Amino acid sequence: MPATAPQALRPDSPAGPEERLNRKDKSYRRYASNVERALSVFDSALQEWADYIAFLGRLLKALQSKPPDTTDIPHKALVAKRLAQCLDQNLPSGVHQKTLEIYAYIFSVLDRDSLSRDLLLYLPGLSPTLSFASLSVKPSLLSLFETFIVQLNPSILRSALKAVVLALLPGLEEETSEEFERTLALLNRFRRAVGQNLDTNAASPHFSGDQCFWQSLFLSSITSPSRRQGALAYLTRELPRVGGPTDYWSTSVQDGPGKGGLRHLPPEVEAVTSPEPGLLIRCFAAGLHDEQLLIQRGFLDLLVTHLPLHSAVLQEQVSTKDLQLLVAAAASVVARREMSLNRRLWAWFLGPQASTETDEQGQSPPLSPNPGTNSEIIKRTGKMSQSDYFEKFGLNPLINSILSLIADDTLTSSEKARPFRICLSLMDRWEIGGLVVPRIFRPAMESIWRYQGVAPSKEAFAEVLRSASVFFDGIESGLIWAELNQIMINDLGGRQDDGSNAKQPLNSMENANTQSLSELTAESRLDLALFIITKFNIREEEMLALHIPLATLVLLISIQAWRETPKTLKAFKVAIQLLDLIPLRALTTDSERGSRSGGVSSRKQSPKDSQHILGDIELFYQKLRNGSEAPPPMHTAELTQMLLQLASQIVIRGLSGPVEHLERALSFLDKLTRKSSALDEQDNEEIMSSLLRASKHLSVKGGDTVAFHTIASLVFALELMSNITPSDIWDLDHRVRQILPALLMCLWEYTSPSWPRHSVEAVRCIWRVHAISPDSQLMEASIATLIFQDENGMKHQMIELEGARRFAAIWAHSSSSSTLSTDRRASLGRSTRTLDGKQASNFSDPLLLARPLLLLLDTLSEPKSKVFMFVLSWLQSLSGIEKILDLLFFHLDATKYLVQQTPSGDTASKLSDFLYYLQTILNLVTYSTENIWASLAGPINSASLLIDLPPGKMGPDEGEPRVSNQVYLSHVCMRILEVARQEPDDTHEDISTLRQTSVLLLQQMLSGPPAAVIVEMSLDEHLIDMLSWSVDQADLMLQVPLMDLILTFLKKQSAKRDAASNTQRRTSSRETMRSPSQISLSTDRSEKDPSTSEQWVPPQGLLDCLILGISSPNCHPILDVWIHLLEECLPYFTGNAFQTIMPLVDCFSKSIESVFQGLRAVFESTSSSRPNTGESITILNALLNGLEQVLARAHDRLIQEEGHAAPLRSPEQPQGFFGNMVSGVFAPEGQKSRSASANNRLTVLLCFKDAVRVSFSMWSWGDVGLGSSPRDTAASASFNYTSLRLRNRTRRILEHLFAAEPLECLETLVEFWHGAESSGGLAQSNTVFNLLHALEASRPKNTIPALFNAIYSRTNPNVLDPMRKSTLTSDLSDVSLTTCLLAYTKSMEDDALDEIWTDCMTFLRDVLGNPLPQRQTIPLLLVFTAILGEKIDNTNFGEQRKMRRDIGELFVRLLAATFTIKPLAFPNDLPATPNGEKGADETRNHHIPDDVVAIIASIMPNLSRVLVDTDRIAAAITTISTQVLIPTLRWKTFPRNVTKSTLDILKSMSRIPEASKTWKKDVAEAFNDARFFNEESLKLVQEGWMPVLRQWALSDKDRMPELLSRLSPPTSAGIVFGVGASSARLDADRKTQLNLRRMALLMLSADNDSFIVSIGSLQEKLVDLMTATVASSPSSTTRAEVYMVLRALVLKNTSVHLGSLWPVVNTELYDALSSLNPTDKHDTINTLCVLQAAKLLDTLLTTSPDDFQMREWLFITDTIDAVYRPPHWRPVALADKLAETLDMEAGEPQSATIPFANVPHGRKPLLTWDAIKDISREDLIDKVLRPFLRQLSINSFESTYRMEASDWNACCDDLVHDLFDSSTLV
Repeated sequence: MPATAPQALRPDSPAGPEERLNRKDKSYRRYASNVERALSVFDSALQEWADYIAFLGRLLKALQSKPPDTTDIPHKALVAKRLAQCLDQNLPSGVHQKTLEIYAYIFSVLDRDSLSRDLLLYLPGLSPTLSFASLSVKPSLLSLFETFIVQLNPSILRSALKAVVLALLPGLEEETSEEFERTLALLNRFRRAVGQNLDTNAASPHFSGDQCFWQSLFLSSITSPSRRQGALAYLTRELPRVGGPTDYWSTSVQDGPGKGGLRHLPPEVEAVTSPEPGLLIRCFAAGLHDEQLLIQRGFLDLLVTHLPLHSAVLQEQVSTKDLQLLVAAAASVVARREMSLNRRLWAWFLGPQASTETDEQGQSPPLSPNPGTNSEIIKRTGKMSQSDYFEKFGLNPLINSILSLIADDTLTSSEKARPFRICLSLMDRWEIGGLVVPRIFRPAMESIWRYQGVAPSKEAFAEVLRSASVFFDGIESGLIWAELNQIMINDLGGRQDDGSNAKQPLNSMENANTQSLSELTAESRLDLALFIITKFNIREEEMLALHIPLATLVLLISIQAWRETPKTLKAFKVAIQLLDLIPLRALTTDSERGSRSGGVSSRKQSPKDSQHILGDIELFYQKLRNGSEAPPPMHTAELTQMLLQLASQIVIRGLSGPVEHLERALSFLDKLTRKSSALDEQDNEEIMSSLLRASKHLSVKGGDTVAFHTIASLVFALELMSNITPSDIWDLDHRVRQILPALLMCLWEYTSPSWPRHSVEAVRCIWRVHAISPDSQLMEASIATLIFQDENGMKHQMIELEGARRFAAIWAHSSSSSTLSTDRRASLGRSTRTLDGKQASNFSDPLLLARPLLLLLDTLSEPKSKVFMFVLSWLQSLSGIEKILDLLFFHLDATKYLVQQTPSGDTASKLSDFLYYLQTILNLVTYSTENIWASLAGPINSASLLIDLPPGKMGPDEGEPRVSNQVYLSHVCMRILEVARQEPDDTHEDISTLRQTSVLLLQQMLSGPPAAVIVEMSLDEHLIDMLSWSVDQADLMLQVPLMDLILTFLKKQSAKRDAASNTQRRTSSRETMRSPSQISLSTDRSEKDPSTSEQWVPPQGLLDCLILGISSPNCHPILDVWIHLLEECLPYFTGNAFQTIMPLVDCFSKSIESVFQGLRAVFESTSSSRPNTGESITILNALLNGLEQVLARAHDRLIQEEGHAAPLRSPEQPQGFFGNMVSGVFAPEGQKSRSASANNRLTVLLCFKDAVRVSFSMWSWGDVGLGSSPRDTAASASFNYTSLRLRNRTRRILEHLFAAEPLECLETLVEFWHGAESSGGLAQSNTVFNLLHALEASRPKNTIPALFNAIYSRTNPNVLDPMRKSTLTSDLSDVSLTTCLLAYTKSMEDDALDEIWTDCMTFLRDVLGNPLPQRQTIPLLLVFTAILGEKIDNTNFGEQRKMRRDIGELFVRLLAATFTIKPLAFPNDLPATPNGEKGADETRNHHIPDDVVAIIASIMPNLSRVLVDTDRIAAAITTISTQVLIPTLRWKTFPRNVTKSTLDILKSMSRIPEASKTWKKDVAEAFNDARFFNEESLKLVQEGWMPVLRQWALSDKDRMPELLSRLSPPTSAGIVFGVGASSARLDADRKTQLNLRRMALLMLSADNDSFIVSIGSLQEKLVDLMTATVASSPSSTTRAEVYMVLRALVLKNTSVHLGSLWPVVNTELYDALSSLNPTDKHDTINTLCVLQAAKLLDTLLTTSPDDFQMREWLFITDTIDAVYRPPHWRPVALADKLAETLDMEAGEPQSATIPFANVPHGRKPLLTWDAIKDISREDLIDKVLRPFLRQLSINSFESTYRMEASDWNACCDDLVHDLFDSSTLV
């Protein structure tokens, strides 16, 4: 505005000196009084439209009474406000017509300068009228603009230009209307008017009228979608064509855009694009993104006709990013799949249709997708083709815009999928898709690959992947594989991507994406290729038959050129994935397919060089990319031969490289040979030679995992060669016989039980080697040789202990594998195939391991050797020896000694063989155990018998003998004696030996081993000392006979003092718990039962010796013997059983832990050192057996002592260690004191706890939830085998422990669970429940009563039977046990409820009968009852109705008891921060009993399922409300004592119909509390209070009218003077503030437009409050809360419903902000009111409602002048004027800015709570409002320019902070 122009003043201020002079005139005062009286009529209730007509008539009459010389309107601000209110869209057109008459009269009274000055008063009321005016009103309205407004001062029009444009654009929406041409002409007049009287010589070129008009029009189209239709109509008629001449786009292809510098544009085009061409681009972009199809179509038409791609504006003046923005917006229309839009888009992208002129014959030259062909056409015709036009002008912007969308991972899934849908639609035109797709394929695939790792959810990624898959399926297969080949081998095989597919370098974003792709590592590129192969459809016929084989060949060539690197493994993975997809027909010709039978072929021709092949393949794909037809680069036979040759060479190289590469290469070659012809002879020879060299140089280091992988790979390689080589060639190959023994020797090292890491895998490899061996006896002979080697590989004359242990491991794993399928799988996951009749043999053939087995059994005749002890222990550990007996019987039969009739020359050899096998059987029987005796008692399995059996020994059918092995051997022995008697003694020296052997065999079978005892000699102590010495010396050979001698000696001494047995004897729990794996004991137990024997004290050092032997690692090989000794000696410690149990259990526990830790270290560590210990599993089994025996004896003794006093227990509480006992069987040995008995029980139970602890640690080792799996996946089979054996063994002992003492064992496990829960170990805590569910003894029917007893033992032990009480040895509280009860009940199956229902009901009724002892756990028992109620819903057992009634009754009673015993209470001073909430970790899986509110909140969602009856639900709700909600809400610390749990209860209540009345009353009480609005409640507002208030508002529509009724208009009578006036005013102010805040919060909480019916009443109340003064009641202090309510109205209501409110908001907001002017003093507006007014303006500018956009020019500069200011510009907008005035007043125009200066990402409010919370009230104006006003206009323009979306949530959050700021309350 020129300097001479008058300043715009506040609406209620005087206009100037002229008005002040008029007020002195009597006629003017009369005139003003008439106007004032007319205006006062509006304040009365105007109900009907006729009232408005009467008011307007009276006002017009008053205005017409002006004095003749007066050109001023008195009370003009109020007149303008009332006139604007009369133009409400809800009023009829007659009112509008009458209002416009008054406007016309006022404008006629005012002169040009006065109207220019007062335009800010009158224009806001007129602006929105045209959008809803009737046909009769529109001409009058347009006349006002034509007659008066367009004639005003250009500087004023320039400031209001955007509002004028928005006001007139609705008149252009219908081109057929009568007002269209008139409105169009009017807009053109405004365009000319704003340029008048401007200085044309000014230095700045950015202030012409046309420029300002066009920029305002573009801004209007961008910000107001409702006016966009009119803007489109105006642009269609008036926008100049900004495209260049026709020959601009017809230039040669080589001329780039903008060649020779910027072009000079015509003035009309310059006016459109200056000073900011970006607004033109954003106007079109906003129109192209519009939701209406017609608007999108119109803007596309404009692009084609007025703004073509080749225009100088787009190619030279517009920035690259803006051009990308426009192209992206245009391309996005294809997502609508509308052909009318697509046709216009193609026309814009491809240029004018006549791109190629017809030739002389009248025919157009055909266009091709090949750019090279098109260039030929261009040279011939001199014109540019459509594809070249797009490539030159639109390709790079389109690609860069798509790439920018693809690269943005912050988008939502639907937005992320959008570019793929766009690309798919662009492919409909080959001229566009053929150029775009090749350049975005790789970045698109990389983007979706990266998005997989950053996607917010699997569903989001799946949605993007679906769109990408559709896009992928639409691309030519040749292009896909051309790009895939570049991805896989670029920068890997030494070749670079030459970028031949792109004719021009990419710009900006595409360069960035290409650079990003090129920066990918080799491994990442291969990962990307594998992702494409696995996620997208590549199974088209052309891909399978041609492209995938070629890609596989390219990968193999690249792999061959590399050295072994990590990328090689990835490349193999991709190659194998591709090979799996190749069908058989793609690698074999028809002739080969008919004759594929394996074999070795000869190489018929020399293949091409690898680089030459790569060149041919690249040339082939280059032709496909260019659209040309090209034959395949090689035939099928040549391709197959090249693949086989390359794969063979890679395998050969891999035999000397890392094992990982060899495994992958072998796997690839194996798959390839299945689908193609066999290897040629040369490759076969090279591979076999390489295998031979590898086997010769193979060395195994102890525990080296890589070495084992190498061995397994070589085994796999041999299997592969065996399968592809004919049997006749394979059997005669001498290299095979050299390789196999070497492999067997290496595998032998991994069968050691001391290092079981690969034992299972090694045995499997041995059988695989046997399966491919050309000689069936090769494995047998090799193993027979290897058992003579020691750990260091040195060969000895005798079998070594290590060799025997390894053979035992082979036997065990072979036996366990014999039940599997004969298709044995190697460690590489491959199966041995059958070819030429070769297949892996089953273990059922007894001849396979016969030779080494017989050698091992020979050691039984050498009892002084270590191998003997091992073999004996091994035989005893076998479940049966049927296979060994079958083998021996087979060889006995093979000698034919007993069946020959006449002597022959080979009788001596037959006799020797027969004697050998018979002595072997004698050795077996001599050392027989239960399993051996069981095998001897079993039926014979031999196919033939040596002798004829006596009559009666045969089966029911002839030929089916029913005879046992023992009977058969007896007959053999008898037959031997008969034959021997027939021979003379001197015939052969072996005859005597044979006779003696047969007699010994019979003796052993009939009577067993003899026992000799020296009774009278006192050798026991000496023998024990000697045994201890042998333990220290690790002399195992001495220990065994010593232990036998000691045991025999002790038996004889004890036998002398045996007492008579009782007439009735209880079954010992020790006998019941005996497992099959324990050492066999005599079936006659009477002599070992010391219950009635005289107490005999064993030697003093016996116990120490036993502990020493069991704990010594040197004794582990014979540990079973020590355990047997302990078992036999335990009866002799009966007198001091409780003194001996503790050291024994401690010894066993420590030994078990030590061995178990060693076993874990084997699987978890990568160390190559091997522990020098025995087989861990065997040792652990022996130790567990001993521990079990000790505990059984101690528990038996304990039961005997307590038997006379213990009452008869229930079946659920067995009195013995295992099984039920009959009380009173054993006679008491003497009355003992109660304390001694209690001490003994405590001792035993502590030992039980140790046993449970040790057993549980081993049982949980194999649990997958504990993360205890081995690090090496190659050893997974061995780990599973080992852990399963431990799990099964420990489960048995845990079964026995639980059967004996369920309560104490359960408490021990609860301790584990509680510790895991405290440390946050969810997996460990679940393991405890897994164990409880797995044990039969801990079924729910046993566990739940035990938990009840444990709880009672701590709360009210007197009510329990003494035998059901806990000894309290576990550090557990009743709360911990109840918490475990809840978790266990949840994990329990629903069907188990039937087992525990009676116990649960009894327990709960007992608790209710005496609730005081359970006062700590009663809240948790509420949860327990709720869980039971939920489980009832899932089952159908029992009487459902009665059960539900019982559970409901108990729940209601428990609820009442909870609050009776523990009423809710709050401390007087609560912490202000977390609102009393518990931490997440503290309440993750269980409840804290003190937090009753949280417990009830967790129950509330399922309350209706627990309490089915309506009355009970109502009673429970009433109790909860009375005991929880009301005390909480009425406590003096409210609202700090309110927690999220409290609000969860309210939310849950809102969903229960029976609670409707109760919860509404509670919410109303809390909401109406004066303390509700407090900063300490702020954290619970969004997630707690607002959802509750939403439900509260939905349930009753009278909430807002009720609040409105509380608002009273300001009054001043009666309180100005007198005592208490100030106090009454403050009270009224506070009540009004709180009610206003309640209304604002209620609107924020409710849904949008929930209170539109109350807007009228609310407006009346707010207008009344705006009239408050400092002295009124309520006073003007409440004005800040009025602004808060206005903010809530703007945020939660659609703009169309606020039409009547805008005049009030406009006037009040202008008045409040104007108070910042230092010259104006307002007592009614304080600093807080101004701050809230500024926040209201900030909210309006952020959300930008349509109607306010026509008023925002009053407050900010909303045109281009905000950035490009014309010369001599003076601000008109209020914010700019105030900022200038305040800067001048402060003298610091460049004062420091506040943190809201730069707001990133999104259109957010500037005056947020965080930005001003630390600024004092005195500094608000200088530090907050002044910089805010200075930045407001420019920030609003920049947000519009960035096209940012409004952040409504940020506005709501800031308003919530203001509402709960208690410091602003009076």
